[in-house]
Amino acid sequence: MALRARPRREVPAADRGHRPRPFDPEATQAILTGLDWLGLDHDGEVVSQAARADRHAEVALELLESGAAYKCFSSQEEIAAFREKAKEEGRSTLFVSPWRDADPATHPDAPYVVRLKTPLEGETVIEDQVQGRVTIGNDQLDDMILLRSDGTPVYMLAVVVDDHDMGVTHVIRGDDHLNNAARQMGIYRAMGWPLPVYAHIPLIHGPDGKKLSKRHGALGVDEYQKMGYPAAGMRNYLARLGWSHGDDEFFTDAQAKAWFDLDGIGKSPARFDFKKLDNLSGQHIAAAEDAALLQEIEAFRDVTGEPPLTEEQRDGLARAMFCLKERAKTIPELLEKGHFVLAEAPIEPDAKAAKALDPVSRGILASLTPHLQNASWSREDLEEVMARFAEEQGTKFGKLAGPLRAALSGRAVTPSVFDMMLVLGREDSIARIEHAAASGMD
Repeated sequence: MALRARPRREVPAADRGHRPRPFDPEATQAILTGLDWLGLDHDGEVVSQAARADRHAEVALELLESGAAYKCFSSQEEIAAFREKAKEEGRSTLFVSPWRDADPATHPDAPYVVRLKTPLEGETVIEDQVQGRVTIGNDQLDDMILLRSDGTPVYMLAVVVDDHDMGVTHVIRGDDHLNNAARQMGIYRAMGWPLPVYAHIPLIHGPDGKKLSKRHGALGVDEYQKMGYPAAGMRNYLARLGWSHGDDEFFTDAQAKAWFDLDGIGKSPARFDFKKLDNLSGQHIAAAEDAALLQEIEAFRDVTGEPPLTEEQRDGLARAMFCLKERAKTIPELLEKGHFVLAEAPIEPDAKAAKALDPVSRGILASLTPHLQNASWSREDLEEVMARFAEEQGTKFGKLAGPLRAALSGRAVTPSVFDMMLVLGREDSIARIEHAAASGMD
């Protein structure tokens, strides 16, 4: 099966034959980079549509020769006048060219466009895999332009020729292109080519139920990587957006490949929900292999302009990953939790953490370090040492946790104190606690 996902952009008006936007290498590279980050590979080389203009024109001329297309010499002024008169008379403003059946002997020596002959009667039926059977009267379809007056092909022709030549069997795109399918089918039939399977899916809406746009914060794929969403979570969310497999929300790539079919696509617009994206992102971070997550972290730091991890930082994150992955919804959240292994000693607390290091707390930390010197440094032993020390101080361990978090990481929100101490080891943990205990003293 060969698939094509069509970009959801406005198609140039056929009568005007507007040119597509100029080729933009940077925009093209952004698309390819985004696909690469998402892990979505493609078959064959990337081909620019503009590079195949000769092939597109060749098909238009073949249609012209077979009588399925014709030369139209009507000017823009004549077309505008036709529509104005039709409007005044209450008729359809769909342009009907006087050159459709003209004798070639009457053709003037003047610029012309090549138009496809659309049947004047009957219906065009689209057997759409999502929208169902869609019927459009042929009297609602114009004779669309295939070649402009300078001989260059239009998008509507180019995309059909490319799809046929590249063996595309399924065209899955936004339902705003449904009417285009009826017009493009005319080219397929005139050329005797098999029709692809069409599936026109509803557009994505914002939280307010309106078509997703920049005012909703709609972003390019690369921006989601910069925001710290893991590729697996993004793939999961995008696959689930408008498609379902029962009540399954979280699934792997293998499950998505095994489960996906067009029957699972709904007819109603999906709403982009960052809360759901965050939730799935967190589940994929928690389920990720540590080595894969480290690669994702390094790619994130690269695209956000952060320096690469040092060998020591990589080792620290690898040791700490077991206590970082839980409840981290994005890569930045995971890195914030991992600050205790990324920061260089001596650890300086931020404003929130510093509040936990008042003189009383620093005195308690100073008293704690001798108790840690001879601990076996297992979780069980550390918990026992802390519980016994808290009892001696006439308090509970919960009261010690804040100062310890600040001392070990410089942050108020961290993984478990015991997890951090196990990752850091005896020497580093005690050194940080001693530094915090001594801070602020003359």
